[in-house]
Amino acid sequence: QSDFLIELLDEIGKEGLHRAVDTTGMTKTETLLEVAKRTDLFLYDLKAMNPEVHKKFTGVSNKKILENLKILAQSGANINVRIPLIKGVNTDEKNIALSAEFIANLPGDIPVSLLPYHNIAQGKHERLGQEYDQEGLKEPLEEELERVIQQFAEFGVRATVGG
Repeated sequence: QSDFLIELLDEIGKEGLHRAVDTTGMTKTETLLEVAKRTDLFLYDLKAMNPEVHKKFTGVSNKKILENLKILAQSGANINVRIPLIKGVNTDEKNIALSAEFIANLPGDIPVSLLPYHNIAQGKHERLGQEYDQEGLKEPLEEELERVIQQFAEFGVRATVGG
């Protein structure tokens, strides 16, 4: 799997095309660093700083993800951290402060793209006659987005909505 990705990135690089990799960072560090040698931009997902919350909503621990983000930043890779914001899951002030502090302490100028949760799948499930269990997932309010942007700014981290 990783061999294919590395070969593909090499071939794309020969064509002079921009190479971006969207990742959760849940991979072997060695693989991530090999991919980094061939990548112009990483879109790196960061979902929740609390390990229990992360495991509850993703099924995996965030330990490896955070370690790999730190190592990737130390390698000098060009990274854009993307945070899907879900009201009641990861928009609380504590999680945002921990996220902002973590990113601020990484080497380099790493911007953050905030991706507000949207309930677009519900309509599709209804049209298919399927039940859609959101587990109480909600879109963040505009005021919450503004607060989150301000919290990142307090740590010197540039955060924008979208991306």
